[in-house]
Amino acid sequence: MQTVKERSAIPDQYKWDPYSIFPSQEAWEAAITETDALIASAAQFRGRLHEGPQVIGEFLALSEDILRNVGQITVFATMFYTVDTNDREASAMRDRAIGLQARASAALAFGEPELLAIGGDQLLAWAERDEHLNTYYHYFERLIARAAHIRSAEVEELLGQVRDPFAAASAVHGVLANAELRFPPAYDSNGEAHEITQGTINALITHPDRTLRKNAWEGYADAHIAVENTMAQCLAAGVKQNVFIARARRYASALEAALKPNFIPLEVFHNLIATFERHLPIWHRYWRVRRAALGVDELHVYDTKAPLATPLVVPYEQAIDWICEGMAPLGQEYVQIMRRGLREQRWVDVYPNRGKRAGAFSTGAPGTHPFIMMSYNDDIFGLSTLAHELGHSMHSYYTRRTQPVIYTNYGLFLAEVASNFNQALVRDYLFKTLTDRNAQIAIIEEAMSNFHRYFFIMPTLARFELAIHQRAERGQPLTATIFNDLMADLFAEGYGTEVVVDRARVGNTWAQFSTHLYANFYVYQYATGIAGAHALAEPIIAGESGAAERYINEFLKAGGSRFPLDILRRAGVDLASPEPVERTFAVMASYVDRLEQLVASAD
Repeated sequence: MQTVKERSAIPDQYKWDPYSIFPSQEAWEAAITETDALIASAAQFRGRLHEGPQVIGEFLALSEDILRNVGQITVFATMFYTVDTNDREASAMRDRAIGLQARASAALAFGEPELLAIGGDQLLAWAERDEHLNTYYHYFERLIARAAHIRSAEVEELLGQVRDPFAAASAVHGVLANAELRFPPAYDSNGEAHEITQGTINALITHPDRTLRKNAWEGYADAHIAVENTMAQCLAAGVKQNVFIARARRYASALEAALKPNFIPLEVFHNLIATFERHLPIWHRYWRVRRAALGVDELHVYDTKAPLATPLVVPYEQAIDWICEGMAPLGQEYVQIMRRGLREQRWVDVYPNRGKRAGAFSTGAPGTHPFIMMSYNDDIFGLSTLAHELGHSMHSYYTRRTQPVIYTNYGLFLAEVASNFNQALVRDYLFKTLTDRNAQIAIIEEAMSNFHRYFFIMPTLARFELAIHQRAERGQPLTATIFNDLMADLFAEGYGTEVVVDRARVGNTWAQFSTHLYANFYVYQYATGIAGAHALAEPIIAGESGAAERYINEFLKAGGSRFPLDILRRAGVDLASPEPVERTFAVMASYVDRLEQLVASAD
């Protein structure tokens, strides 16, 4: 049986380096003690912010110190837990970090109500002329825009305190998914068993052996189905918490509570969903082309990622080289920073191991390297995932070295532009470099796999998320049966008549996202992100003078120092309009055209 390695069997060079943050567990403990003292010292400013710019500046500087420390402490703890979710000591460290976050949030909660009591005009006037506050001008703009939804100091403190217990629903779902699910072995057509884990499932469902794909896909879904009632209770709790927070902050809906504080108009969400629904026929056409290419009578969901060409073997070291070459249009500095992080500074936790959590992500905090967790399989999809996460990491790298702490949180709406941008540039390089028919089909498969996740799965989950939040807002029940039926119906629309839909297993897709659906209206931003990415990549690929410099200076270095739509407009794309989404669907349609031609050329 092909099994997954234990964590201890992975060479250190392929593990990320938490000790670049703190040299020891003792140093981490000392940082918690120091941060608790800083949190306690925040009380000296309570009731005093009206005294003027110097006091406000000192309070905001202290807040940034606390947030920087909490960020580093949390990243260090989660770096141990996410790579081995069975490690109870690491789990306890993560819980301590979450508790510290809650204490910090509660201790600083008086700040925004007191600042708003001073008056927006006065704050902006002070920020214009006072050296203590000049940096915070845009922070005050954001604060003033949220004024109607910031409550009294007592209510804000309470909302800060509930962050810790409110994290329980997502945490329980995550423990079930990443540590306690037991997957059956998946057998291939030769009767050989393959181990299913969160780190290997993607490789199994993209395997050339159809029997293995089917067994892996079904076994993975069935393990989730076995605990779906528990997972449904967790998700229902998460949805109800979102509704509670929205009402506590006087928003009209959970959707508004998610978008408005981030200065994203509701029309952006609704335009995306409407555009997605309008372009479902492109997906239906793709499924037809894929079925014909595979030569099967029926296309099943486990065939939607089946290889159409001989899979490209891409060892990790080769992936690094191709990504660096693909990102060369952004200049030597960008590539050197990225290469050093990959080869010398151990930014990436590379390979799957037993207990490693699902998926891939970029993490870090001001004062740390940007880190990446993934489960690299030696294929083009692993290369694509690495390129994606490096987009996040380089965005964070430039932001944290350019902006003060208060502007280093740029939000997912911008983040997913940077990640998909890297994939677009690297993909263009591969298309131009690997010119034989087999490689061209493999690159299109990678592209369509990415579009499948970001322009099919995520918009479908966003539609699902809207529906279940609206049910909660109406006081209607949320159960596994309701979730499954709704999810199956939505995917049936997306697959049309071209794909056989196993309703029980497809309907359980919501349970297989143990983090995304707990972050209030998070997933739609993957789709807006890929649209923004292609719009910004287009002039750079075309060699337009100044486009690369504009991307780095106006986007990567901007962080959260301006409103997100303004940052994107200055970089060259307007995501308030459905036009970038339309154009990106046109890009996807061009891949389907190219695939159809390549498949036909073999006949």
